[in-house]
Amino acid sequence: MTLGLLGTAAPSALADQTGSGQLRVTISPARSQANQLAASPSSNATCTINKISINRFSECEWVTIHVDVIKVIDGKPEIEGTVDFDVKHQMVLNAKSANWSEKFTVSKAKTTRAGAGVAADIAAASGGGTKATVRFSQGHILSSGPANGSVGYTTGPIAKKKINPKAKTHYTYTFTKAGYTPGTVSYDSAVYRCDNFFGTTTGCAIPEVPTGLALLEQPRINEGIRKLRSRGGHYGDPNGGKPLHWMINETQKRKNRGAVCPNTAPPDMKRAGRTSCDEYPFASTYEGGTHLPSNQREITWVNKQENNSQGGAITTWRRNFHVMDHDPFYVIV
Repeated sequence: MTLGLLGTAAPSALADQTGSGQLRVTISPARSQANQLAASPSSNATCTINKISINRFSECEWVTIHVDVIKVIDGKPEIEGTVDFDVKHQMVLNAKSANWSEKFTVSKAKTTRAGAGVAADIAAASGGGTKATVRFSQGHILSSGPANGSVGYTTGPIAKKKINPKAKTHYTYTFTKAGYTPGTVSYDSAVYRCDNFFGTTTGCAIPEVPTGLALLEQPRINEGIRKLRSRGGHYGDPNGGKPLHWMINETQKRKNRGAVCPNTAPPDMKRAGRTSCDEYPFASTYEGGTHLPSNQREITWVNKQENNSQGGAITTWRRNFHVMDHDPFYVIV
């Protein structure tokens, strides 16, 4: 796919400008690769050309860029040379800090004729309360060899319960060569987000990557979810099911629970000491309550200790993986 040509005159406009020239830039932008389930903190995402590979806390983006060196000769735009190179980004977020770093490598360009001597400047901008600072040898001659750079990300203090807006990095390249109009091109990183929701751990994550909530230590709850899946319930099932989505809305949470959980346990459950209603999907999800058909939900009566244990496991999981409103996740049982 080719992006619009930025900062350059159209060839038709150049036709009357004999002797003028321009640098025309096209890019093969990275396409998002399948998300990798985050059941535990993962190693860095691996790179695939022209794709963005992501996990919960890292991204690898690899793009290819082409520059045409154009000159108007006898009223006709002609390509005098070309430049081809690629850029590989490795961004690593910090689950325990709102400051993080990114490294990138610009390959040695393959050039033809007038493509030699084309130089590049690289800029980066962020948002959501985060500032991006590029460290790169600006004016780098692309045909001279590979070059390394970095982007440092700093975020101002985040108050407790605060979730910063989602943001992404916007990279801009400016290409120059004496006697030619500069050319530019830009592209974006994956979306990231920083928060201090629990007031104990400020950090950042890539919210579109689903995480895995393990409930292996809650036997009755585990059993109830497995029975539902054996009957065809697939929401939250990491083995081919649709993800659940966390919800931060206490009023709707109470409504969801009230819609499926009776006020009192059945007599046999009371005799067994299982008086606490556990609903699945959880009331704190957008799929909770009666939002799904009855064959995609269930309730399980458990003792209060097990329900409290599940609550603690969920809080720890959310804090570690920075799971916020609308974030997708699966449940491992």
